[in-house]
Amino acid sequence: MPELPDVVVYLEALAPRIVGQPLQKIRLSSPFLLRSVSPSPREVEGARVVGLRRLGKRIVIALEGERFLVLHLMIAGRLRWRELGAKVPGRIGLAAFDFPPGTLILTEAGSKRRASLHILAGEAALAEHDPGGLEVLQASREAFAAALCAENHTVKRALTDPHLFSGIGNAYSDEILHRARLSPFKHTTQLDDAELARLHTAVQETLRDWIDRLRAEVGDGFPEKVTAFREAMAVHGRYGQPCPDCGAPVQRVVLANSEFNYCAKCQTGGKVLADRALSRLLHDDWPRTLEELEALGRKRG
Repeated sequence: MPELPDVVVYLEALAPRIVGQPLQKIRLSSPFLLRSVSPSPREVEGARVVGLRRLGKRIVIALEGERFLVLHLMIAGRLRWRELGAKVPGRIGLAAFDFPPGTLILTEAGSKRRASLHILAGEAALAEHDPGGLEVLQASREAFAAALCAENHTVKRALTDPHLFSGIGNAYSDEILHRARLSPFKHTTQLDDAELARLHTAVQETLRDWIDRLRAEVGDGFPEKVTAFREAMAVHGRYGQPCPDCGAPVQRVVLANSEFNYCAKCQTGGKVLADRALSRLLHDDWPRTLEELEALGRKRG
């Protein structure tokens, strides 16, 4: 799912292309995309784009007359910039938005249609789509700590809760926790002052670092390779590969249909966190440390 750095770079690429331009036409190719009924797409065609915003992980295109297009890309939604009038791809295409300089195409890989478009009228209607999470790049250490410790959750869950923090998902939370040297399973109320300060710094440094990396990658073009798995990431999506800081193999925890990654040596004092699926299978044979995990691997080999 595109997260804060990805959405920021999308918005920066869109701004010179569509701000000040009229939205000539909306072409919907999926009946599941549009989740609102008023205003209709026809009612906003011809309106000029007056601004762009990020609302958590949502992209907001502000039109004159205080009307808004709200795009939530979810897991597999992506944006493409093409020549004016470009055809919407048959299998993965959801919609096209035509502007004089070109066409913005929305696609979604896979068979599940989770991406959404809301067309809204008025700031009050837009506010209903704001999860309300803290904007971490502007947040003081005190405000960050207050939001983090408002309830007792694991730090992984807290960082990815859109009602607590804006724009952070599975991928960048893995990177943040690795930089902060914190276990994903540590509870927020157990963090001491030094750990809270370290986490606050890691959040801001990680997100800013990745915004800068993605900006450099895109340049004056348009983001075409938006993905949750990037080669330069330290742990996310790198299960079994060496941690770039200590060389220990990156571990994973599988929960339902998702997984997250961490370095046991850097983040958990060498403890291997229980993977729900495998720990049920192995029971008492579940390795508790990296040394036990390596021994188990040699035994199986």
